[in-house]
Amino acid sequence: MAEKISEYETRRRRLELLQEAGIEPYPAQCQRKETNSQVLANFQAYEKSGEAVYLAGRLRSLREHGNLTFADLQDGTATIQLAFSKKELGDSYKNFLKFMDIGDFVAVSGPVFRTHAGEPTVLVKEWQIISKALRPLPEKWHGLKDEDERWRKRYLDLLFNDDLRVLFVKKAQFWQVTRQFMLDHGFLEVETPTLEITTGGAEANPFKTHYNDYDIDVYLRISVGELWQKRLMAAAFDKTFEIGRVFRNEGSSPDHLQEFTNMEFYWAYANYLDGMKLSRELYVNLAQQVFGTTKFNSKGYSFDLAGEWPELDYCGEIKRQTGIDVLEASDEMMRHRLDELGVNYEGTSRERLIDTLWKYCRRNIAGPAFVVGHPKLVSPLAKSRSDNPELTERFQIIIAGTEMGNGYSELNNPLEQQARFQEQQKLLERGDTEAMMPDWDFIEMLEYGMPPTCGFGFGERFFACLAGRSVREATLFPFVKPKVSSK
Repeated sequence: MAEKISEYETRRRRLELLQEAGIEPYPAQCQRKETNSQVLANFQAYEKSGEAVYLAGRLRSLREHGNLTFADLQDGTATIQLAFSKKELGDSYKNFLKFMDIGDFVAVSGPVFRTHAGEPTVLVKEWQIISKALRPLPEKWHGLKDEDERWRKRYLDLLFNDDLRVLFVKKAQFWQVTRQFMLDHGFLEVETPTLEITTGGAEANPFKTHYNDYDIDVYLRISVGELWQKRLMAAAFDKTFEIGRVFRNEGSSPDHLQEFTNMEFYWAYANYLDGMKLSRELYVNLAQQVFGTTKFNSKGYSFDLAGEWPELDYCGEIKRQTGIDVLEASDEMMRHRLDELGVNYEGTSRERLIDTLWKYCRRNIAGPAFVVGHPKLVSPLAKSRSDNPELTERFQIIIAGTEMGNGYSELNNPLEQQARFQEQQKLLERGDTEAMMPDWDFIEMLEYGMPPTCGFGFGERFFACLAGRSVREATLFPFVKPKVSSK
């Protein structure tokens, strides 16, 4: 009994036959003048002129009917039917059947016509293989239950899932609209370092690497250049923003990845109230321009971004939901209440306990809402309120039970900032990996003077929420742990 030849081996043999026939299976260029969507959109004009169109793409199906073979050609814009005729192509038709497989990339040229069924079709006069596919495309992929396989072969997931491709077109538009909004409001786009000696601007566990040239350890940034952009405020750049990648060496969840895109802006001579007004305008603008609506159902929540945005008090909301006054309660009382609520938490510092209580409460807020009145302990870079120095001029945007933005009046008093950094240093020394690393050079900058400033940041979590997807699903290539080799 003859050994069964695999599809991969069959395609390898066809590759060899191509090379033996003197045909280059991977040419560097091809003649392509139109896209599939352009031809379909102007089909009547092409049909009337009788001129040849020049297309290229991937063969998605092959259907033989005697001396005629139909194929579907897919490019990045649309799918169009091709007709290969023995009468038109002669010996070239035999070569097509001999060498070509579903999944191969091909360039074709010829006039267009409609079949008896009215299907727009290209009558192929000439064809050229431009990339031989050695592995067959899966027969079924959409809705694949093996999530791990979908992440590892994301290119196939995107190829077979039209909705997913549309999602990433919208994501690109999301950031384009964001960029244009900031430019239209007079902000200058800047670039700040990704590698830092200290990771300022947020509370998170960083990724660590080594800078060989200087023989020092450095960190991948955990914010989009917060302390750098504030240095620009001191340098008389009054309005700046940056859209860039951020890295946090923490756990994954539907709302968290270790690598993601954020935008942060800094606005001199403005405070957190100005930031609240501008960020709300940005969010409504994004919803309308990218999704064509302000009303959404996402993650089990319904909300309207064009509706009211109430202001909720941080401490008051925690007390209302848990009975704990975080300004007065002891650490033991907070730990006991978290245990009663069945909340898992890491770290036992007072800052981490308060933050964990808040995250428990946050999930019960549909939003959109502004949360204000954050304690100074959980806001090490925010300016204190004049009416209560234990609270800060900070706001968070809460939508669908999740933080979708964070901003504040930036602390520009160097002495107070130094004292707060010293508190963060104590937390680090006690093992709190999410405490903020002090940046003493930043203190020196503040001593030269920085104007009153509002800073604000948000990220692709907001896009994922509006799209009704997890952050992982809304990432083109989320990180996947390598498979253990069987060799």
